[in-house]
Amino acid sequence: RVTFVGAGPGEADLITLRGYRAIQRADVVLYDNLIDHTLMDESDAEPVYVGKRCGVHSVTQEKICETLIRYALEGLHVVRLKGGDPSVFGRLGEELEACVQNSIIFEVIPGVSSAIATSMSAGIPITHRGIADSFTVVTAHKKSEGKELNLPSYSASSTLVLLMGKSTTLIWQEQLLRNDYPPDLPVAFISRACTQDQKVVVGTLEGALELSREPQVKTPSTVVVGEVVRLHDRYSWFEADQESMDAGFNLFLEATP
Repeated sequence: RVTFVGAGPGEADLITLRGYRAIQRADVVLYDNLIDHTLMDESDAEPVYVGKRCGVHSVTQEKICETLIRYALEGLHVVRLKGGDPSVFGRLGEELEACVQNSIIFEVIPGVSSAIATSMSAGIPITHRGIADSFTVVTAHKKSEGKELNLPSYSASSTLVLLMGKSTTLIWQEQLLRNDYPPDLPVAFISRACTQDQKVVVGTLEGALELSREPQVKTPSTVVVGEVVRLHDRYSWFEADQESMDAGFNLFLEATP
């Protein structure tokens, strides 16, 4: 049996209760690069690292599928632990297909997606009455590098979220400007969101490349483009809540049956 679990966008206690319980019942946990390792501190499962980072694929997708199937065919309960939500740019499809082809029972436990959570962790509501009534989430990396991204047409009342956007800033910046996005449109780079190392840098689309080179902007980074970014200073709450976040996961463990 394989259980696909979304670990949430950062700190360990952002996982769902169902996802956390699945880890406790597992025999093996195959986990990604951005997982908070304390999630497995209370589990007897064997941890197996199968992480990939941008430009550094230490474990290929084919190898991940092969490992997943091998453990499952041994009769073990395998948890495949993915950052955020497993279905959002997590290559869940290939791993589900491997299970189907090998007649392995599986379930999927959703997680809080970084595509949405990252924005509000920086004090930027992804939608806001009178400012933005829709949003689009786009991966800022393509399988074939150099191709244009699948970016939407400009709308003053919409928010654009670019996942893994730091290293491709020049590509999406030029593409947005060509597509009539205003040069002074607010842009936020949110690095290592929902963790104690979170940093937020705010500027404009015209200055996005310079923003991406700021020392605070590290990978992984999410980019938010749109008028809602102007609310960052007004609604920023993260820095003031660090002390309670530090204690949060311990309280979560104490309260979890």
